[in-house]
Formats: sequence, C-alpha cells, structure tokens
Amino acid sequence: MRIYRHLLWRTWLPAVLIAAWEIFARAGLLDPIFFPAPSTLALQTFAMIRSGELTGHIQITLRRTFLGAALGLFSGIACGVLMGASRRVRRSLESLISALAATPKIALLPILMLALGIGDAPRIALIAAAAFLFAALPMLDGVRNLDANFVELARNYGARAWNLVTWVYLPGCLPHLLTATRLALSRALGVCIAVEVVNASSGLGSLIWDGWQAFRPEHVYIGVVTAALLGAFFHGSMRLIEKVLVPWKVQPG
Repeated sequence: MRIYRHLLWRTWLPAVLIAAWEIFARAGLLDPIFFPAPSTLALQTFAMIRSGELTGHIQITLRRTFLGAALGLFSGIACGVLMGASRRVRRSLESLISALAATPKIALLPILMLALGIGDAPRIALIAAAAFLFAALPMLDGVRNLDANFVELARNYGARAWNLVTWVYLPGCLPHLLTATRLALSRALGVCIAVEVVNASSGLGSLIWDGWQAFRPEHVYIGVVTAALLGAFFHGSMRLIEKVLVPWKVQPG
C-alpha cells in the first residue's frame, strides 16, 4: 500500500496535465498542428520505436552522456578532494573553476571544436566539463566539512596521501559523492541534448531540432519527453542508491 501511495503522489500531477491536454486537443481547444494529442504522440512514439529510429537516437545520446559523465565525474571528484584537502590547490584552482562554472557551457563548443576537430570529441569534452563542475564543487564542500579529528586520527595511525583519500575522504564524503554523481548525470544529459541541438546529426537533440526545422512537432515533443524521462530515471536511480548506501542522509518519502 505504501508503494502505491508513493507512486500516486509522484504521478498524479503529470497524469492530470496529460488528461487535460488530451481533452482540450480532442475538443478542438488546442490546434492539433502545434499541440498534437498525447494519444497521437503515443502512437507516433511506438511507430518510431518499432522502426528503430527513436531507440537509435536514445542509444547515441546515452553513449555520449555516460562517456562524458564518466570523464567529468572521475576528474571532478579527484579535483574536489584535492582542493578540499590542500589549501594551496584550492587557492590555485578555485578562481578558474568559479569562472568556468559561470560560463555558458554551450559557448565553449566552438573553442573545443577548434582544439579537438569535428566529431564527437568536442561534444563529449563539453559534457565532461559540465559533469566535472557538478562533481568537483560538492566534493570540495564535503572534504572541507569533514571532521578534522578523523583526518588527524588517520594520520596518527600512519595514513598518508592516498591512504587518507581511500580511508577517510571518500568514505567520509560518500553522501556528497552520491549527490555529485546524481547532479553530474543530470547536467551531463542536459548539456548533451543542448550540444546535439546545436551540432549533431544524431541523438535526441538532433531529433528535436530536425523536428522543428521540418515542422514535425510530434518529433519535438517525443524528443523532449524522452529526454525528460531519461533525466527522471537517472535521478530516481541515484536516489535509490543513496537510500541503500546512506539511508541516514536521505529524507523519508
């Protein structure tokens, strides 16, 4: 019963909005050319899945997202731990990272294309840069807020450098690490879609932009909804992992 109640609270508002959209579209209150009914979009979605068109775009977007997120997460977590553990490193990198965080990521794409050429390399590098920021900053806060007594105790027992990272910083900052992963995945997906809209011939972003250019609004809606569902799946999966690994840090419900 608790599971059903939980699902009801999570889905009632989208269900009401979809039902209202369907009713208004069928009543002629919405122009079907610009606002196709959800039932029409569902039929088109199934057709695109059967033909492999939609699944192909999803696979390409996921590949770019996961590759960029993995690169950004690894480097971001390492950078965040180093900045939190070393005042010199923090002073050296904090201004640069703050400036990068304030820069619109899509504005970096032309520079990356000049440096890395045409292809997936600049797209993945831009996705990695976005994931890097959302991993580094939470880890920095986590290390700085870690109880100094834990670090001192580990040092008294002979822990140095890498031992402090593996025995103290990463376990002590596990909630921050999971939060960083959740945020980085969501940001990586968003940047991937944006990059595909601007500069790609495949992926969900390309599907959305091609739908706009060819005046096929159903493709625009299907691409946007699919991207939103992927983002919700990433978020929900990471929340479940957080509940398992750090249940004392996750709010009930």
